[in-house]
Amino acid sequence: MKNFTLTTLSTAFLILIGTSAMAATPTKAEYNASKAEISTKYKADKDACKSQSANAKDICVEEAKGQEKIAKAELEENYSPSVKHRYAARMAKADAAYAVAKEKCDDADGNTKDVCRKEAKSAHVAAKADAKVVEKTSEANTTAREKTTEVRKDAATDKRDAAYAVAKEKCDAMSGDAKTNCLNEAKATFGKP
Repeated sequence: MKNFTLTTLSTAFLILIGTSAMAATPTKAEYNASKAEISTKYKADKDACKSQSANAKDICVEEAKGQEKIAKAELEENYSPSVKHRYAARMAKADAAYAVAKEKCDDADGNTKDVCRKEAKSAHVAAKADAKVVEKTSEANTTAREKTTEVRKDAATDKRDAAYAVAKEKCDAMSGDAKTNCLNEAKATFGKP
C-alpha cells in the first residue's frame, strides 16, 4: 500500500510539472533555447543524484530522466500542437511515472516487491489506455467537426437555393419592369448570377 501511495504521488508530481510548462506557442529561437535549457536542467538534476547512493540514487536518476522526457514532449506539444504531440506528452508522463515507480519497488523484497511492480505496471497500463482514449476522442471530434461544418455548408446552400426558387416563383406572377426588378432583387439577395 505504501508503494502504491508513492507511485500515486510520483504520478501526480510529474503531471503537475507537466501542466505548468504549457504556454503560448514559442518561436523557433525560444524553442531551441528551451531545448538547451531542458538538457542543462537534466544534467544538473543527474549530477545532483551523485551525492546519493544505492536505490535512492537510481530513483533520483529515473526522476531526472522522466522530467527531461516530459519537458521535451511538452515542448514539442507547445511548439507544434497536434493530437500526436499531445499523445506523446501523455505517454512521456506515463512512462516516467512507471520508471520511477518500478525503481522505488526495488526497496522492497519478495512478495511486497512483486505487488509493488504489479501496481506500478497497472498504473502504467491505465495511464497509457487513458492517453489512447484522449487521442482517439480528439481525432473523432476533429473528424466530426469537419463533417458537421461540411453538412452545415451544404444545408445553408440548399436553404438559399430553395428560398431563391420561392422568390423567383413570386416574380413570375409579375410582368415587365416589375418582374425584371423582382428577379434582379432576388438574385442580389441570394447571391445568384
